[in-house]
Amino acid sequence: MIDGTVAIVGRPNVGKSTVFNRMLQERVSIVEDTPGVTRDRIYGDCQWLSKTYRLIDTGGIQIEDVPFQKEINAQVEIAIEEADVIIFLTDGRSGLTGDDEYISKLLRKSKKPVILAVNKIDDISMIDNIYEYYQLGVGDPIAVSGVHGIGIGDLLDKVVELMPEKQIDDYVGKIRFAVIGRPNVGKSSLTNAFLKQDRVIVSDIEGTTRDAIDTAFKANGKDYVVIDTAGIRKRGKIYENVEKYSVLRAKSAIERSDLALVLLDGSTGIIEQDKHVAGLAHEAKKGVIIVYNKWDLVDKDDKTMSNITKEIRKQFVYLDYAPIAFVSAKQAKRIDTLLPLIDQVYENLNRHIKTNVLNEVILDAQLANPAKPHNGKKLKIYYASQVSTAPCTIVLFVNDPELMHFSYERYIENSLREAFDFSGVPIQIICRKKSEK
Repeated sequence: MIDGTVAIVGRPNVGKSTVFNRMLQERVSIVEDTPGVTRDRIYGDCQWLSKTYRLIDTGGIQIEDVPFQKEINAQVEIAIEEADVIIFLTDGRSGLTGDDEYISKLLRKSKKPVILAVNKIDDISMIDNIYEYYQLGVGDPIAVSGVHGIGIGDLLDKVVELMPEKQIDDYVGKIRFAVIGRPNVGKSSLTNAFLKQDRVIVSDIEGTTRDAIDTAFKANGKDYVVIDTAGIRKRGKIYENVEKYSVLRAKSAIERSDLALVLLDGSTGIIEQDKHVAGLAHEAKKGVIIVYNKWDLVDKDDKTMSNITKEIRKQFVYLDYAPIAFVSAKQAKRIDTLLPLIDQVYENLNRHIKTNVLNEVILDAQLANPAKPHNGKKLKIYYASQVSTAPCTIVLFVNDPELMHFSYERYIENSLREAFDFSGVPIQIICRKKSEK
């Protein structure tokens, strides 16, 4: 679970991407000496001590009017708005500049907690370079070196110290589902159909919904929260800042949901971007229902639904566990099929299998189809245990985890799905070596 969001801001070429990569302990951002290499915000999840937070790398802010500078500044302003804590990164080699002073004024206006970090302090002889940054009026500077990792632990400690406490979850006991999809597939129309009133603006203009909107409602004696998200555009297709911001919000919406309704547009058919959108929910290991919307606009015969179902299964192989529904959100037709599906997927998400029953299924699967030997060795599954729900996580205790071929793991998963109802739910299988006594 994400505890908050941290944005790294500063003028060009102060080493934001290098510090970003160092904090994540992996190379995500492009690092180059040319100013302005990072034009867009790049995201990653960072864990330190008791906190897990989303880290945002931003393009450099500068007063000078250079190509893409307006777009970069707009992106940074959005990152600042989204952030709970801001790291203001400066350059200890080149010294204080007018751009630094401009950024400090911008950050003071934000009223957000700011950590002032002076980068490129690569050894103790350069420590005096940090003192001129006191005049920026944004707190005590922390000396860091993104290249050598100096001071990064102190920086992370400060981030954790300033991270706000988690808000109390107002939705305990309610079934939370996110409505996701590329722009103009009918997400807001579907949300309104659930709510039976126009609580969300509906428009044919792509990208009308800019934010994720949570609305609680009750139906059939059960409590739900529907999260309507902004349309997700293909990365790099459009540079407009608000659209890219919506991707972050969509990810956050998926994270706080139990399951996601992946909307497809029946009037246009499946496109590559639909797979990217669905992948966000799959990667987050949430429950998934595929909703083929605008069914009223599709020319149909008695084979149409069957043919489209086959095409969806072909295009979304990794979501073969997801049920498929056909609806017309705008006409409010077949909407009554969705809530029972949502209830069922939610129940499946929280399904726990008794250990003895689980092991009977695993044993029967091995007897029916033993694993093939690999390099003269044969996989043996001694024992299985379900260690968590939402998603279902099964630990298999084996003689050697490296002997588990992905095809046999898939066979075990299919055996579990045949024995138990895990429709709409991803299954995570972890192999561990059985300890020797």
